Amino acid sequence: MTTILLTHAPAALRNYYGDEALAGLRALADVRLNETGAPLSTDGLIAAAAGVEIIVSDRITEGPAELFAALPALAAFVRCAVDIRNVDVAAASAHGVLVTHASPGFVQSVAELTVGMMVDLARGVTDATMAYRRGAAPAAAMGRQLSGSTLGVVGYGAIGRYLASIGRALGMTVLMTDPYAAVDAAGLTQVDLPALLARSDFVVCLAVATPETENLFDAAAFAAMRPGAYFVNVARGNLVDEPALLAALDAGGIAGAALDVGRAPDQMPSPALAAHPRVIATPHIGGLVPAAIRHQAMETVAQVGAILRGDRPAGAANFEVAKRLTAAFSTPG
Repeated sequence: MTTILLTHAPAALRNYYGDEALAGLRALADVRLNETGAPLSTDGLIAAAAGVEIIVSDRITEGPAELFAALPALAAFVRCAVDIRNVDVAAASAHGVLVTHASPGFVQSVAELTVGMMVDLARGVTDATMAYRRGAAPAAAMGRQLSGSTLGVVGYGAIGRYLASIGRALGMTVLMTDPYAAVDAAGLTQVDLPALLARSDFVVCLAVATPETENLFDAAAFAAMRPGAYFVNVARGNLVDEPALLAALDAGGIAGAALDVGRAPDQMPSPALAAHPRVIATPHIGGLVPAAIRHQAMETVAQVGAILRGDRPAGAANFEVAKRLTAAFSTPG
């Protein structure tokens, strides 16, 4: 019988996988669990995955070249997340191992969190709450309403499109920028990044993380933002030059920032930025809602089912070169 290693440690298993998906995997194969209580190191993963044909991986666990070289029985590395940047797909391909990733099931939840962050920034919700919890009476500060403000969305992907529709429904002027996509929805204006930065009251980073977008938001970008504007990052931490953001906040050029991601482990906001008085931060919870978690977890079950049937699974990154599938299962079709 096929053996699967599910890398999620107990806490991650509860929050990011769930009983339904685990039962689905167990209906397909023999499942080993990570019972160490912590994410697996590469050495730990190699030891735990000895003899298994499929690894179903959480988003933290890495897939380096040495993993695929050390596990001759491994035929597939199934990632329960969209991001596979910490998986060496080229090395996996060289060893004939299939790599898959999940589709985004968190479009609505991330967009909703973004709206909440914009309201919080504009109305001082967190500041007032913290004052009350200290036993102090916060000042009633003048806020800014979203209606009538300009929302600038950087990245015209699924979340960007959905957020733009919410912005329009709230009465915001919506600007979009994406050099790789044409904006085709009514009521949206496509501009280049400098124009978006200069005109937006709220700049939301939803760009895809690639080598080209590393530090997309640098000192020049923050200097180009409209005075008094707010910056929101719910995409990836490496899109932001963090010292530049910190300097912009200290200088007062931008009014504040909201972060759900950063360069701390597991894409968490970096502590130095999260503690800044002009920052609100959440610990990478944009997709942490039952519907989004179920979507991705059950997708891995469907992918494993397809693999075992000899079919091409959705989300396959290198199916054409995954030669170990033929040896481990039926011939791919």
